[in-house]
Amino acid sequence: MQDGAVPRPRQRRAGTWLVRGLLAAAWMALAAWGGHALAMRHGLQALQEAAAQRLEITAARLDAQLARFDFLPSLLETSAEVMRHLEAPGDALLGTAVNHYLQSLNAIAGAENLYVVGRDGMTLAAADFASPGTPLGHDLSYRPYVRDALAQGRGRFYGVGVTSARAGYYLSYALPARGQPRGLAAVKVNLADIENEWRQLPGQVLVVDEHRVAILSTRDEWRYRPLEPLQDAARAEAAQAKRYGASELVPLNWRLRNPGDHDASEQRVRVDGLAFAASVRDVNQGRWQLILLDDETALRANARTVAFSAALVAAIVLLLVALLAARRRETRQRLASGVALQAAHDSLERKVLERTDQLRAAQDELVHAGKLAALGQMSAGMVHELNQPLAALQTVSDNADKLIQMNRLDEARDNLARIGRLVGRLKRLSSQLRLFAYKPGGVPGMVQLRRLLAEVLQQLDGRLQEEGIAVDVQVEPEGLAVTGDEARLEQVLANLLGNAIDALRGSTAPRRIEVHATVQDGVARLRIRNNGPQIDHAILTRMFQPFVTSKPAGKGLGLGLMISDHIVREFGGTLRAQNLAPTGAEFVIELPARRDNSRET
Repeated sequence: MQDGAVPRPRQRRAGTWLVRGLLAAAWMALAAWGGHALAMRHGLQALQEAAAQRLEITAARLDAQLARFDFLPSLLETSAEVMRHLEAPGDALLGTAVNHYLQSLNAIAGAENLYVVGRDGMTLAAADFASPGTPLGHDLSYRPYVRDALAQGRGRFYGVGVTSARAGYYLSYALPARGQPRGLAAVKVNLADIENEWRQLPGQVLVVDEHRVAILSTRDEWRYRPLEPLQDAARAEAAQAKRYGASELVPLNWRLRNPGDHDASEQRVRVDGLAFAASVRDVNQGRWQLILLDDETALRANARTVAFSAALVAAIVLLLVALLAARRRETRQRLASGVALQAAHDSLERKVLERTDQLRAAQDELVHAGKLAALGQMSAGMVHELNQPLAALQTVSDNADKLIQMNRLDEARDNLARIGRLVGRLKRLSSQLRLFAYKPGGVPGMVQLRRLLAEVLQQLDGRLQEEGIAVDVQVEPEGLAVTGDEARLEQVLANLLGNAIDALRGSTAPRRIEVHATVQDGVARLRIRNNGPQIDHAILTRMFQPFVTSKPAGKGLGLGLMISDHIVREFGGTLRAQNLAPTGAEFVIELPARRDNSRET
């Protein structure tokens, strides 16, 4: 054998160990890759499921806040002072009165600001007229919500306040006179509080507008920065509308890690070099996007731990296979070590699951709080709408009991049938509780006034007898009918007649209510009069506004006449009130008469 020659068996053994080492390394790398991929997939799935629940809650809360004041600008259309001020913007005394009216109305509503803008874009009155930064006297004609309201009837806009330097969401509503917009009412909604609430949630939250510029964010340095560079047209529009104040609109370092899923609800992005799992949902009727960002740092650390554990388990399996035949005792020790590692892995998974359960419990609490808030907002309207039929139900049920005791069974059966109709009315009333949230979808039908009045007076019969009130009903022609919904017009008549009964309480003169219905030129006119005291002039001028009532505290919410006016106007009619001389008051309802009624006159 020559010097330095290597025996062939040693060469074969060296080659065998090299192949085994490479195979072992490949096996461990494959196990590590598979463990990492599996941990990332399951971790992302759990992260996205938890984020989806948070996204639903956050989106619902934001949409509710944006829609909370939708009704407020349109209320100003019912104010005679506001409409007169649009006709005479130079009247300083009238302007002062409108300023105070807006201030008191906004104090009840709780918006950031409420103001009136003329057709030329000048602010004529504002709720914060006495505060620094008020828009009173400023030209806002360049604002999109001003142009949109005058052109289309309504406008919506988010931007930085020019006079206050505070951002907000603006809702505008055209105020027409003689068929033409004379100006508009605008309400500013402050979203700073809801933005601060998001800071208490896990991860980051931001909202982008139609230009994909971040307008709300839990990180101040991201606010008013676009996700990608703005086009020249968008930048020019933002500058003209002063949408983002003095912001330079420097784009965020925003990069999609799955570019093919640009419109997907679940994305993976990098922002300023940090990796996030993004959950996206449209809000504000598709105008904006709400984005929840969950940091992947902890998830990646967990995946690396799982990959290391998988590689280690693979190495242990290789060692166990290699030593199985000769070293059974050592094999058992290695198995025990593998069990311990598995236990550590299971403990880690349990901690992840416990954290997920805690997060879901917190989300359940937020959902419960939202339900309680919604229940509180519904209760005031529900009490007012159900009070009158419940009172009638109590009276009829008491009479039925007495009639049964007196063995007057036929009359008792009539009362029981009346109770059934009242229960049906309560059911119909419950379906009307969404009156101001959604537009009714049904087509108005034909309502016979004589039959409807008889039904309402029958419900109020107990109160009328108790108060000693005589009622005179005249309907000419006898079959007079109007266009509307029977259940909702019943609410209106029950409210007006109930108010008339209340007005006569304490009157010393013979108490009388007159209900006269006539038709002329296709318009049915229903007059409800009482000979009680006149309505105070201060209340008469604004009695169809919300929360205005002459009743003592706890006896009325000031919503009934506003709701009645809304129902009548919805059917193309009008409702007005006036005092009679020397005493008494009268409410007049005008509704379109049915075609056959018009021919009878």
